[in-house]
Amino acid sequence: MKIRKAIFPVAGFGTRFLPVTKSQPKEMLPIVDKPIIHYLVEEAVASGIEEIILITGRGKKAIEDYFDQSFELEYNLVEKGKHQLLQAIREIPNLARFVYLRQPIPRGDGHAILCARDLIGDEPCAVIYGDDLVDSEIPALAQLLEVYNQTNQPVIGLTKVAPTDVSSYGIVETSDHNNLLQIKSLIEKPEQEDAPSNLAVIGKYILTPQIFEILAKVEEGSVGDGEIRLADAFIIALKHNYPLYGKLIDGKRYDAGSKIGFLKATIDFALKRPELATELRAHLKNIDL
Repeated sequence: MKIRKAIFPVAGFGTRFLPVTKSQPKEMLPIVDKPIIHYLVEEAVASGIEEIILITGRGKKAIEDYFDQSFELEYNLVEKGKHQLLQAIREIPNLARFVYLRQPIPRGDGHAILCARDLIGDEPCAVIYGDDLVDSEIPALAQLLEVYNQTNQPVIGLTKVAPTDVSSYGIVETSDHNNLLQIKSLIEKPEQEDAPSNLAVIGKYILTPQIFEILAKVEEGSVGDGEIRLADAFIIALKHNYPLYGKLIDGKRYDAGSKIGFLKATIDFALKRPELATELRAHLKNIDL
């Protein structure tokens, strides 16, 4: 079945970027002149997604406004003859069909995904979190879809991390299955000596209806905080021998949810812009370290 819908859980507080995220959604922080979430929506659309389901929360209205039309702004740009900017602004609401749901209370990423279950129905879907930007020739989500189209099973995006960083990620153990990575186990944030590999889970997934069924039965508070997590559903699926696959993403990945990852992404994306690259490169060379 063709995957037409993508869920974006964007209701989180963005605590790693406080105090700015007290009033500004983390997903709206700009990489040069577009917010992070714009790049992620473009990735989904370039992968064939037609409907974007945004699970928002309190203080996230700026995301809805961004993907809506702004008649006052468009009129202002027309009056000033800024037709190129006008065209760019008008394209944003037409990237896909946008649907918004509120997660009334913060009960974890798994609960946020479950909020969209009625909109997904019995279809498989994509899930994209708001932190992981990937600069690649083939969109990261499209790479996951290639694996799904071969297996018709859930697919988890993976990246290689340094051994010293495994305790910050979900880490998987895999085996080769017809030249694909089949996941054998998943450990959440293991100590370095307990990690089965350096293959880390990133925020890009393909889910099937069976994963939603498992997620709906996940007990709250597996780590004592009352939250429902997608990772717990994957762990339960693996215990019941349900097939899960991984895809090691080709491309340069940025953790834009961390300050250093956000800064690296901003610099690298700016260096790809001809109107900015020369002056920025000169500035970087002249920095007195």
